[in-house]
Amino acid sequence: MRMSALIALSGLVFGVVSALDASAASAVDSWPTWRGPNADGISPKGNPPVSWSESKNIKWKVELPGSGSSTPVVWGDKMFLTTSIPMGEPTEADPSEGNGSFSVAGAYAFDLVCLDRLTGKVLWQRTAAELVPHEGHHPDGSYSAYSPVTDGEFVWASFGSRGLYCYDLNGNFVWNADLVQMRARKGFGEGSSPALAGDKIVVLMDHEGQSKITAFNKKTGATVWEKDRDEVTTWTTPFVIEVDGGLQIVAPATGFSRAYDAETGDVIWQVTGMTVNTVPTPVTGFGHVYLASGYRGHALQAIKLGRTGDLSGSDAISWEVDKNTPYIASPLIYGDRIYFLADRAPYLSCFDARTGKPLYERQRAEEIREVYASLVGAAGKIYIAGRRGTVAVIKQGDAFEVLATNTLDDGFDASPVVIGDELYLKGNTYLYCIAEE
Repeated sequence: MRMSALIALSGLVFGVVSALDASAASAVDSWPTWRGPNADGISPKGNPPVSWSESKNIKWKVELPGSGSSTPVVWGDKMFLTTSIPMGEPTEADPSEGNGSFSVAGAYAFDLVCLDRLTGKVLWQRTAAELVPHEGHHPDGSYSAYSPVTDGEFVWASFGSRGLYCYDLNGNFVWNADLVQMRARKGFGEGSSPALAGDKIVVLMDHEGQSKITAFNKKTGATVWEKDRDEVTTWTTPFVIEVDGGLQIVAPATGFSRAYDAETGDVIWQVTGMTVNTVPTPVTGFGHVYLASGYRGHALQAIKLGRTGDLSGSDAISWEVDKNTPYIASPLIYGDRIYFLADRAPYLSCFDARTGKPLYERQRAEEIREVYASLVGAAGKIYIAGRRGTVAVIKQGDAFEVLATNTLDDGFDASPVVIGDELYLKGNTYLYCIAEE
């Protein structure tokens, strides 16, 4: 998952733009965003194991510094993750102070960590900031819920209200930018990862104050454009797609889901229909972008790309669903199908992505109780990682079939990562590399 602090890809004319140029992504083994090389949760060439345990198919296992629910990213043999490390003894947050009633207060070090992907050894660790957070977070969340992003030259790490930081792949500091000090809904905390759109890095800051979306020059940190948003708190990550030769940045939200022109920040289209507490990141395929949410209601919309203006109630909405949609985990387009979970539960539905026809609905992945991690697909398999350490492997297809159920001694909020024949699972305490022995 890229868990919130509460916490895909086909088509002829339209295609997803990942966090880096597609040719660059194919040049090395990479997982440059929290949703993979094409930002859609699919590993095009990966073929990781189906089964494992603490005593089977574990290549290495390392203890993580600090805590963080963000998903690692990978370029070549380097893996990057964010973490927050308590400095000294924390104290209970004062419920009368803003929204900080959900967590402990005290000073934290906000770090970006680079690991050797082959061994799990720490290559370098940089502290971006040391400070006392201005508010707390939900007990299920963390202060490091933002996943980093890389293009093979730089890596960008957002710590939300603590700022956006750029390093090169050897850990040399390049630049940083101040961000909005956010007030999250009900003190749930923060968690919208940065996204790359060509030569820009885009940050979404939806909160209970003045929400914004900002595009920075990825090399210098200079603000290219910034737009105010009339939205309450969301935890979704901006989704970048190419439409008719230009880049659009799609940002779902409670009021309006909007697509921005990546060059100017102007709104190209908008549509209503999402629920409150919007978290899942969109996916794309077949000339559509698919938006989902699932808190205090359910919504999944297939929106035709290439349109402009207010699309609410128009034929630009090819089909939609009003039940069993995800609260936190992002959906997955795999082949001709779209897969999604119900709320935070391990109930999987599969629809024809072109027509919206249900192929199966609300099928239970046994032994999993709750899911925050987003779905990942590789080699005809779908990986569903549960919060208590169980990962179900489901066969891709029109019928629900469980291939394996595997449990480790940790819990998973971060989404699985696939590089070649290896599967990486970042837990609350450990990071696992899973490979055939």
